[in-house]
Amino acid sequence: MNLRRLSGDPALADRWCARLRRPWLEANLPLPQVVLVLAGTDTAAVPGISAAGATPAARQRTAAADAELLLLGPDQPRPHALPPLPAGVSPALIAHVVVRELGLDPLVVDLGVPVAPAVPHLRCGQGPARCLSGGAAMDPQRVAQLLARGRRWGERLASAGVPLLLAECVPGGTTTAQAVLQGLGVEAAGLVSGSLREPAHGLKAELVTRGLAAAQLGPDPAPEAVLAAVGDPMQALVAGMLLGAAAAPLPVLLAGGSQMAAVLALALALAPVECRPALLAQAALGTTAWVAGEASSDLVLLLERIAGRWGQAPLAFACGLRFNACTTPELLAYEQGYVKEGVGAGGLALLWELSGRSPQRLADACERACAGLRS
Repeated sequence: MNLRRLSGDPALADRWCARLRRPWLEANLPLPQVVLVLAGTDTAAVPGISAAGATPAARQRTAAADAELLLLGPDQPRPHALPPLPAGVSPALIAHVVVRELGLDPLVVDLGVPVAPAVPHLRCGQGPARCLSGGAAMDPQRVAQLLARGRRWGERLASAGVPLLLAECVPGGTTTAQAVLQGLGVEAAGLVSGSLREPAHGLKAELVTRGLAAAQLGPDPAPEAVLAAVGDPMQALVAGMLLGAAAAPLPVLLAGGSQMAAVLALALALAPVECRPALLAQAALGTTAWVAGEASSDLVLLLERIAGRWGQAPLAFACGLRFNACTTPELLAYEQGYVKEGVGAGGLALLWELSGRSPQRLADACERACAGLRS
């Protein structure tokens, strides 16, 4: 395998990988349940904050288009066209190839994105969160409901003995991730990645500073208060799912980079002290090599600061998928920094390797899928 361990105890990492590899080595074990959570934040409308769609208007349909590409694939009619990007193609293409080849059945959850996907999904949203700069992103009641719903879902899935892969699509979500991390006491400025080729660190910092000042959270605020002030709906639901799944000794793969680091930090802040070691043994973050190696952010240092805040290094990996040998311009754009992560691509590519398949085989399959997308 070409997996790179970014954080966490090596022996614990080996045991975690072995548990997630079991469905491909032993008969009659359930494959992981993939859950893609779509959510929105009005933060995405701030000019210059995101490249998940070239304009604020285009970003309103990003989640719908990505969910449709994930489930329908590149060669089927899709009601919502992929929003234009500065370069490259949505990481939903990678995600689709993995779920198709591994026989996975994703569940799409819509927490109220501006444009709903035209594929089967569960809708339980109240619209996007407000812009974090106002310090009142979500009503506290909504945060409590999302956390409680997530816990119930996590408990139910864990009781069925199914490993989980939790993914997200939230334009503007790396900025809410930075805001939540800083609200929880993790110094994340300059470390968080983003969809832009060069993350907008100055703009993110300005929005986060304004939001936290407006919220007036005080010292050591409750994590629920931080979420309500500067978070987004995905963070609340997925943190709740992670906490609910902690009742069973099953691996949970948080498929993503900075946004899933914020979810893990939230779960640690919400969990009782005595439950944190078990949570950190069960959950791992899986992202792409492009996020892990990005020169203008630092996921490894961010994970170290999360470890310093809660006393134990979280498990985290980067998959081995690279597109260096590809000839398709849309895939080569990943190597040039234009696209990095999203729709669970990194975690799903990690799952691909744990199933015994090579990263090059995945790159070849993505190139074939990309050719179908252009036709």
